[in-house]
Amino acid sequence: MKTAIAIRHLDFEDLGTLEQLLAERGYAVRYQDAPTDDLRTVDTASADLLVVLGGPIGAFDEALYPFIEDELALIRQRLDSRRPLLGICLGAQLIARALGADVASMGVKEIGFAPLTLTPEGEASPLAALGQVPVLHWHGDRFDIPAGATRLAGTAICANQAFSIDGHVLALQCHLEADPRRIERWLVGHACELAQAGIDPRALRAEAHALQSDLPLAARAVFDAWLDGIETAPPRGAS
Repeated sequence: MKTAIAIRHLDFEDLGTLEQLLAERGYAVRYQDAPTDDLRTVDTASADLLVVLGGPIGAFDEALYPFIEDELALIRQRLDSRRPLLGICLGAQLIARALGADVASMGVKEIGFAPLTLTPEGEASPLAALGQVPVLHWHGDRFDIPAGATRLAGTAICANQAFSIDGHVLALQCHLEADPRRIERWLVGHACELAQAGIDPRALRAEAHALQSDLPLAARAVFDAWLDGIETAPPRGAS
């Protein structure tokens, strides 16, 4: 059986709709909780897939949250192995930082559902399966595109929403994995952030309800296409 390790920062910011897809494709999923587990003991070398999920802290906050140092080390090891790696929101920012790119505050929050604008390279990537289906954005930081990576998408608020590296790394600023049918967990878990940003949870709830069918199908198509690519690619040796 194939294995997938998911590095999680909050219980409700999990693999979402991606978890069922991985199970259907024969992956055994194991979560590692970054705030409480010792990431130095995590063996990612044998995992077929590593996913680094989102969270409400910054990729540059190791002075406040020391486990980030261990998480960055784990990500660098995975990057060196050139084996499949997926980063979502904070996870994407950590990948960018591990590759030497800048990660910083945007000075504004991007929270809500909106479609991505794909680059020509994005149109030729698995993200093309999204079409114009809005995805969930929930962040206040942004990453620069690392050297050697390919920019795939942006929005009016955040120019860099996705990048890839040679097909085996996919980094998404947006929460493509988020299940709109479980939005209530996000609304409660991030209630303070929503209040500070002046965002009415009722509006987000209504948007999620309208997308509860289309978004999971579009996300599945994207992740299916990316997984097809990494599963059929020849094995990569360490760099």
